[in-house]
Amino acid sequence: MQEKHLFEYAVIRVVPRVEREEFVNTGVILYCSSQRFLKVQYKVDEKKINALCCNTDIAEIDGYLKALEKICIGGKSGGTIGALPVASRFRWLTATRSSVLQASKVHPGFCLDPNETLTRLFEELVL
Repeated sequence: MQEKHLFEYAVIRVVPRVEREEFVNTGVILYCSSQRFLKVQYKVDEKKINALCCNTDIAEIDGYLKALEKICIGGKSGGTIGALPVASRFRWLTATRSSVLQASKVHPGFCLDPNETLTRLFEELVL
């Protein structure tokens, strides 16, 4: 029998007009300590985002998400935050913010394969 691993995840949201608190789920970030796993999966749905605010800079949103992905991967491409330990990077990425890109509260669970779980959560919560 395979061992189940504790994981934590948050939904990444695009909030084009922060003052209105309306958002579009655009990705999921998943962290599994025992597997040293930290990864984000996202999709920028321009049509949904523009429905909330037609003058949102989609290229800027995409740039922020690519930076988030680099931080998950770690190393030099992730800058100063990318050099932190995996757990610290996850906590930094999911910290409460009042910006165009925000994370939901962190939710726990158990999984056999963090990559498969990330894909399933992405399909359920974003697509």
